[in-house]
Amino acid sequence: MEDREINGTVFSEFGEKTAPAIILIHGLGLNKDVWQWQVAALSQHHRVVSYDLFGHAKSKAPPATPSLKLFADQTQTLMNYTGIENATVIGFSLGGMIARRIAQDAPQRVNSLVILHSPHQRSAAAQRAILDRVAQAREQGSAATVEAALERWFTAPFRHKNPKLMELVRAWVLDNKQDIYHTIYQVLATGIDEITNPTPAISCPTLVITGDEDFGNGPDMARAIANDINGAELHILNGLRHMALAENPAAVTQPILRFLTSHLRTPIPRQSAQGDAHD
Repeated sequence: MEDREINGTVFSEFGEKTAPAIILIHGLGLNKDVWQWQVAALSQHHRVVSYDLFGHAKSKAPPATPSLKLFADQTQTLMNYTGIENATVIGFSLGGMIARRIAQDAPQRVNSLVILHSPHQRSAAAQRAILDRVAQAREQGSAATVEAALERWFTAPFRHKNPKLMELVRAWVLDNKQDIYHTIYQVLATGIDEITNPTPAISCPTLVITGDEDFGNGPDMARAIANDINGAELHILNGLRHMALAENPAAVTQPILRFLTSHLRTPIPRQSAQGDAHD
């Protein structure tokens, strides 16, 4: 599938254009290729659009100071261009924050939400730690934080058995420009207040997923997110960290497909629902 571009946003589409739409929003320092393990299953019965956030990969630099609103507006501009009136929005980490901001700003455009490994209010110690990482990124670029990130994102046995995947994810993070990366990292660190306890509350069907070893965005945060959203479902993955979508794709894809089947009445693909975990 060839990349396309609109107003500096580079994106890809999969599936039938007449099918219900899914928008995929990646996390900080990554890019739309992070969804490569989910696209085949999701696009069997949906039109799937994934894109690079401003300041990431092939998309242009942020046209203004990065903020959740800037990224939410980027998403809606893409939806307008592709003729998508409303969609299921699936966001990973920072992408989960952006997805919540879209649901607050334009609830009519969000049929349902899937929030993966995304933050809620942090403890004082956790907030100091992430602000320290923002300062590191500002002074030294993404190279200063990438190795610690890989340790937080993947379990140790998986890291050791999958060096090529570690190289790929490391390359994604190192591709970020130093003068931009820290400004977006700041959004991840400080943007949570504007999507906590929203008024009015988000009320669309919502699934919240995290891993029980995701130390930065763990079960307590996922429960708090679910508590903020009327009727939200919560799914905790056993033995997985932040990048569960790559470490064990099936563990993430299967509950998403069950959720979509339950709320949007779309069938579960027989084979793709199983996903492929790496050896």
